Amino acid sequence: MKTTKAPKTFDAVNMMRDIRTKILQETENMSFQELQAYIKRRLEAAGKHPTPIAS
Repeated sequence: MKTTKAPKTFDAVNMMRDIRTKILQETENMSFQELQAYIKRRLEAAGKHPTPIAS
């Protein structure tokens, strides 16, 4: 018995690569403190509560 695959309508791997590339471009020249602030802003914008990062 031969099975047929449905054509892909969504490529999760490609989406993740695109997101990772975008984040890397946005944060490439940031200091550690700037990166922490960036992450905090992004989490708050998404409605998440960031956990404190020990310094």
